[in-house]
Amino acid sequence: MSTRNDIATSSPAQETLRAVQPAIDVYETDASITLLADMPGVPREQLEIHVEGDSLLIQGEAKPQIAADLEPLWAEVRTPRYRRSFTLSRELDTSRIEANLKDGVLTLRIPKQAQAQPRRIQVGVA
Repeated sequence: MSTRNDIATSSPAQETLRAVQPAIDVYETDASITLLADMPGVPREQLEIHVEGDSLLIQGEAKPQIAADLEPLWAEVRTPRYRRSFTLSRELDTSRIEANLKDGVLTLRIPKQAQAQPRRIQVGVA
């Protein structure tokens, strides 16, 4: 049996490689795109959402619920680290992204820019 002191630490690059891609559902309307990401066990404090240019990065780490007076000596169940990235269309308005996390599901709503939304043209009588 290993103790905590015997476990080798891994580099950030190795941690990124071990990340799990969360399942994502994408819905589109005339006004926006909505992404639903399954990230069970990830608390809001461990969730990161970054937008840089046309790139969207979602990452988070699930935290096991362990009683404060317990310290694991051996664990065969690993808590997942989630990571997923997307290239966003330029017709999306990334400055107005809305994010909500409820019951392990992250909901991201990304509105379309006004010029990308369809509009109806009124025809007048001459």
